[in-house]
Amino acid sequence: MHPAGDVNRRSLLRGALGTVAAAVTGVVGAAESPAPQPAAGLVQETGRTVPLVDDVDVIVCGGGPAGVTAALTAARAGARVRLLEVHGCLGGVWTAGLLSYVLDADKPGFNRELVTRLAERGSHLPNNASSYFYDPEEMKLLLEELCLTAGVKVQLFTRVVAAQKDGDNRVTTVITESKAGRQAWRARVFIDTTGDGDLGALAGCSWEVGESKQCPCQPLTMMAMVMAVDPQAMRPFASHFGGQASWRKEPVANFREALAQAGLKATYGTPSLFQVRDRLFNLMINHEYGILAYDAAAVTEATFRARAEIHRVVRGLRKLGGPWDGLQLVATAEQIGVRDGRRITGRYVLTKEDLIEGRKQEDGVMRASFNVDIHAVSKEANEKAAYHSAGVKTTPYDIPLRALIAKDVDGLMMAGRCISGDFIAHASYRVTGNSVAMGEAAGVVAALAARTKVLPHNVDWKEASSLLEKIRAGQAA
Repeated sequence: MHPAGDVNRRSLLRGALGTVAAAVTGVVGAAESPAPQPAAGLVQETGRTVPLVDDVDVIVCGGGPAGVTAALTAARAGARVRLLEVHGCLGGVWTAGLLSYVLDADKPGFNRELVTRLAERGSHLPNNASSYFYDPEEMKLLLEELCLTAGVKVQLFTRVVAAQKDGDNRVTTVITESKAGRQAWRARVFIDTTGDGDLGALAGCSWEVGESKQCPCQPLTMMAMVMAVDPQAMRPFASHFGGQASWRKEPVANFREALAQAGLKATYGTPSLFQVRDRLFNLMINHEYGILAYDAAAVTEATFRARAEIHRVVRGLRKLGGPWDGLQLVATAEQIGVRDGRRITGRYVLTKEDLIEGRKQEDGVMRASFNVDIHAVSKEANEKAAYHSAGVKTTPYDIPLRALIAKDVDGLMMAGRCISGDFIAHASYRVTGNSVAMGEAAGVVAALAARTKVLPHNVDWKEASSLLEKIRAGQAA
């Protein structure tokens, strides 16, 4: 080709395109104009293609108590499973959050398996028939080993940032960000176990949070681990010590008095110490009020305040000497503890009436019995009571499968504290023993839906529960 001819052809082509663009837009020279600029305060993100990393049966987003359980159960049911987790360990609030105790755990299945396996590692300290304490480091390793054994493919340090749906309103793909860049993951069924309902929100589901979307909502709490020189000296201040619970007022009153002697007052009205094992104690002294879990800037500020408070308290107690002499701060939580996140709207919404009446459900996947536990929603309320039950007395109630299935999109399930319920009901079912049981149900239903090529809401719970019993007995794939 001759260069001159190329130039002429390019000029003709540009002219033709300009004429077409002008005809379409009504603006002369539109083909030469820059792209429209976004409104002030917004940035236009350029279009891009994203590599598809995997295409599996079930993708679980969030590796906390509900997420790990869902992934393990789905894999044990024979599904190909991907588990995506934002932190550097599995376990969520159990590990990154240093919670160190499990409530409402007197349930069959993985709850019971966890107790057995932790006990084998010398990391199970019972509180009562339905709760226990554990060492977060042992929990981290145990969960990793279980996922490896079950064949769950795990990717840590990975945050879900987008969701894609097909023309039938079914979630087909999630997009993540990590050190590896932006990546796409496809599956037949997705389970949102992010705690804060991140995936459901990204997929366009309706949701609620706290008493209203402007709050009030339950406070955040940062947990910490401390080590005492003489654990016996901590007994008067510990609400749990040596496998014995002491929920009377004396330990908390003694702890408050020690704080006052150090010139301190905890932001949590019921400052507590719990023995985890030997010289290791869990410290819960912090409340951060009015923080929405999905407001990253506010959560960051709350994290800084909480960590500073924990250090201030430990230093102050150590200076008192006596039983506090040599007290060491072992770790503060990587993730501040969130009580109130998004509650994704499901095909059933649990309400306080379900709790009061102890309603049974035909598709009940588990029975919850924990009391309504609402931590003070403001500093002023905390002065009167650090937590309350809103006057609701809980009767053991069923959590139905429908509350674990998103209403607004297809192919999406939830497990853990982001399931469908009102503020009062959530304050009961949100504890991690319940999250484990919900994770089992979501995992087995997701695996069955993927295997039979139906949507989760078309799975018969009787069939799913039968498969779950086989998994618990070690008879499934």
